[in-house]
Amino acid sequence: MILRRLSLPGILCCTVLLSACGARYEWSHVSALNTVAAYQKFLSEYPTDRHAVDAQRRIATLQDRRAWTTAQIASSIQGYQQYLTAEPNGAHVQGARDEILTRERDAAWQALQTHATAQSLRDFINKYPSSSEADEARDKLQAIAGYRAELGSVRSERLADRERDALAKHFGKDLRQVVVLEPDANDRNYRITSAPMSEQDASAACETLKHSGRSCKVVQVAG
Repeated sequence: MILRRLSLPGILCCTVLLSACGARYEWSHVSALNTVAAYQKFLSEYPTDRHAVDAQRRIATLQDRRAWTTAQIASSIQGYQQYLTAEPNGAHVQGARDEILTRERDAAWQALQTHATAQSLRDFINKYPSSSEADEARDKLQAIAGYRAELGSVRSERLADRERDALAKHFGKDLRQVVVLEPDANDRNYRITSAPMSEQDASAACETLKHSGRSCKVVQVAG
């Protein structure tokens, strides 16, 4: 008989209270589980509950954490790139970028151990100037391309080009390449030199030219 006397507003009030109680209980339960699936189930059942925003935030945190763990387990450039794709605003974006950079630098340095050219060493130094390997790369560069065989200098660019062509024709094998350096603040003449090479190669080239009556001296490349 009492139930019959309940008005519609009263019934609605009870329903709201029951729903709120259910949401509180369910939130306590899913918080203890702390899984993406639990929070998603809560949102499907109580989309307008006051904990809905918190549930979405926790889902994002768990997904980010899972993606980061997966990337760390893979421990590869591809793995960290996948993390950046999946979580562009994640908590570990900078960490992923750092890991990618480290692995790219390590791979580039390993490649230089078996095949280092002057250009590849310069490229490495320019890309990773502050790395722990940069100083060693500079030493390697100095060893293989830190010197020139200086062949003379003239005032005229036309004469410099002519002398370069003559030297290249007769001594190209020893000098590899003959170049003309334009005047600068330290020297107003056009300088005819070999391309950068090792000190040993520059010395050998100069010996060959001197035996042929040509002037030549070994100079260190600046910088």
